[in-house]
Amino acid sequence: MANYQQGENYISGNNTEYATDYSNNVNNNNTNYANGNEMVDLNARRKAALAEIDNAKFGWFHIRACIVSGVGFYTDSYDIFAIGLVSSMFGWIYYAPTHKTPYNVDTALKVSASVGTVVGQLLFGWLADRVGRKRMYGVELMIIIVATVAQALAGNGQAVSTWGVITFWRVILGVGIGGDYPLSSVITAEFATTSRRGAMMAAVFAMQGLGQVSAGIVALIATAAFQNSIRADPANLDYVWRIVIGVGAIPGFIALYYRLTIPETPRYTMDVEQKIEKGARDASAFLERGAAAGDYTDNIAVARNEGVATRASMADFGRYFGNWRNGKVLFGAAYSWFALDIAWYGLGLNNSIILNNIGFSGGSDAYTAMFNNAVGNIIITLLGSVPGYWISVFTIEKMGRKTIQIMGFTMLTILFVILGFGYHAILAKSQAAFIVLYTFAQIFFNWGPNTTTFIVPGEVFPTRYRSTAHGICAASGKLGAIVSQVAFGLLKDIGGTNNWIDHLLEIFAFFMLTGIFSSLLIPETKGKSLEELSAEMDEVYANSNHTAVVDQYENSTKALA
Repeated sequence: MANYQQGENYISGNNTEYATDYSNNVNNNNTNYANGNEMVDLNARRKAALAEIDNAKFGWFHIRACIVSGVGFYTDSYDIFAIGLVSSMFGWIYYAPTHKTPYNVDTALKVSASVGTVVGQLLFGWLADRVGRKRMYGVELMIIIVATVAQALAGNGQAVSTWGVITFWRVILGVGIGGDYPLSSVITAEFATTSRRGAMMAAVFAMQGLGQVSAGIVALIATAAFQNSIRADPANLDYVWRIVIGVGAIPGFIALYYRLTIPETPRYTMDVEQKIEKGARDASAFLERGAAAGDYTDNIAVARNEGVATRASMADFGRYFGNWRNGKVLFGAAYSWFALDIAWYGLGLNNSIILNNIGFSGGSDAYTAMFNNAVGNIIITLLGSVPGYWISVFTIEKMGRKTIQIMGFTMLTILFVILGFGYHAILAKSQAAFIVLYTFAQIFFNWGPNTTTFIVPGEVFPTRYRSTAHGICAASGKLGAIVSQVAFGLLKDIGGTNNWIDHLLEIFAFFMLTGIFSSLLIPETKGKSLEELSAEMDEVYANSNHTAVVDQYENSTKALA
């Protein structure tokens, strides 16, 4: 009786030291259920393996997973936001005497990566659920590396311009960046402990802030290095933008080996491939050595667990998300990301324009303009974005994802109302006040929905659709980015150069307001296991051919306890 009590405690994740006792009890003391004994054993092993991951002590293997995933996001962010600096350089190199990059060129350079990202998020999200996380992880990074190097080598020709070539390669770059979103989120979530999962995922995403800062720093150093050449001829900025773009490939090269060698997540192995024994062994090996292990052959593992879990299919996908309980979560997560990216990318890729319009950057010559542009971007990112990311890392397990997301959307609504409706009055009275308010907006983007919209979709969906659903939510966000970029370029000059920015800030306030309401549709995920959030244990049992045996077994253990 005592041993059964211990087994029950272990399954619930409260007493991991009784794993062996529980396993022995399942094998030796349930002979009354001979026909279902094997099924009980497999489900018990699955629960035990998941409990081992969820309740593990935080160690080097968790840090390594965060670093491997985080370096990819560092690269993504660097590549995405560096283009804002490069686009400004193009104005001085190719578009004299105005020194202003035309709307169509500026928009193509900034939107192209987002277009590719939508494709990558949907494609890699689906593939990661279809063929496995491990098989796809690293492929997206190789795409990023190739596309980044190709951009840096782009040149002018009779048939195609430099910006045309860069636009093409940025679409390809976007496919790789898009793949990184669902893969890094899901892999981190499935390897993380329950108590630190949010912090680990937030730390991975926080690398975006460092990527943004690095883009500004590299631009600053390269501009300073070519100071004399640029002053002599602004066309020498051609060297600078190629360096700024090309450096983005370096961290990708460093991280590639580690991504290609990361093990498959035990959850995918057990719940999608339905290889319980291998998944259980891989879980233990990951926690012990940070690598996959297990000598079971695939055929044996599959044969022993055939038919236990629900198989992914279009019909099952429609059934699962057709249920409002699940569908509202997908809609809430997807729309929240869409609303966020309307403002996040509307401002993020146009920081140079905002800073120049308030007199915080720009200059009479190419060198001064580009130097001030880089410095302005660095200051804004360091004051707002980077602190916001890391505040999220250290508070998300205490405050919760939903609380932080609603708080962030609320504060952003207030700030954009003030910045938009008070735009001219604030600038006329105090430029410093505008910078302070703008910086607070950057903080609450990242100590708010920019972080949580990445985390929640990686937690709330079942393993068989976790990556696909995350890809859908992320792609929704990038659609918002595309809409924002196109609209920003079309609307900002109504009534004069950059004369409509105040109204754009007012529009951003409206979308932040809608994000508050969509956030009410998502659950709080703090302190809950992935299986608890997606009711995946219920799905496994409900679709098992041995449901009665499992239920009878669980009832018997409760009675004995």
